Formats: sequence, structure tokens, C-alpha cells
Amino acid sequence: MKSLVAFKAALFALCLMPLARLVFFAFTDRLGANPIEFVLRSLGTWTLTLLLVTLSVTPLRRLTGWNSLMRVRRMLGLFAFFYACLHFLTYAGVDQSFDLAAILADVVKHPYITVGFTCFVLLIPLAATSTSAMQRRLGGRRWQLLHRLVYLIATGGVVHYLWLVKKDITQPLLYGLVLCVLLGMRLWWRRLPARAPVSRPPG
Repeated sequence: MKSLVAFKAALFALCLMPLARLVFFAFTDRLGANPIEFVLRSLGTWTLTLLLVTLSVTPLRRLTGWNSLMRVRRMLGLFAFFYACLHFLTYAGVDQSFDLAAILADVVKHPYITVGFTCFVLLIPLAATSTSAMQRRLGGRRWQLLHRLVYLIATGGVVHYLWLVKKDITQPLLYGLVLCVLLGMRLWWRRLPARAPVSRPPG
């Protein structure tokens, strides 16, 4: 139990490092010639990274047998939402000065923004229902169906990144490859026949 607490604390601190890096860069004037773009790219990249890390928890648990990994999945997912919020607020507040008309025009005009905004909106109900109480309230089956939206969100995140960079698409393609592997593993396991229960001799 103590090792799990220490692991969660270390992981929590590690998830805050990208934000701490941006704050450090801001105070040391290292955000580059276009600081808004630098911050947006960094926050967006870490949102997608944490989404993929969250999706990797179940495959890692199945491969390693370390069931305690499932206890950090919620935290990782909430950190992905946290960075998505920072990404959106940087765009809407710093870049667009909360000009609703300009934001809506961007959403309509630029497909990569349309996809990114849609993914952000879809993340909101997942974050809002991430607690055990909400899971009980919705019921296990409905909760699982709702949270399978994360597959669509992660796919949309890769598409958003791919359409954004336009020229050097190496990094978004790598993210897409990782996502394909993670989703492929899930499909493979779903197709495997269920193990028959082991019968015990009477008595």
C-alpha cells in the first residue's frame, strides 16, 4: 500500500512537470519568437500524450498482471483533461481574447480547430463522471459506454495534430501509430474466446 501511495505521488509530480517547464520558460524568456504558439503546441502535445498514457494502462495491466495500475488511470485521465483545459483557455483567452465570434468563426473555418474543439467538449462529460459515485449513479454498463468515447477523442486528437502541423507530420504519425497499437490490442483481446471456468470436483 505504501509503495502504491509513493508511486501515485511520484506520478502526480511527474504529470505536473510539463506545466512547471512552461512556467520556468515563461519566467526565463525561453518561449521563443511566438510564445503563444509555443504554449499552445506544448499543452496540446501533452494532452494527447496523457490520453495515450491513460489508454495504455489497461494493456500494461493485462501484460504485466500489475492490477494496481488501474488505480492511477483516473488520475492520468484527469490530468489529460487538465492540460486540455489549459490548451483551450490559452487559445480562447490569450490568443483570441475570449472573442466568442472570432472563436466560432475559427471553429467553422478551420477543420483542425473543429476537431480539436469537439474533442475538448467530449472530454467534459468523461471528467465530470470520473468519480466512483458517478459510476455507481450511472451504472457500470452505461458508465463504460460513455467512457469509451475516449477512443474517439484520442483519434480526434491525432487528427487535430496531423491537420495542424501540415508539413512535418512525423510526430503526429507516431502518435497515430501508438494509438493504433493500443486500439488493436483491445480489438484482439475482444476477439479471443472467453476462458471457460475451471470445474472443481465435488466434495
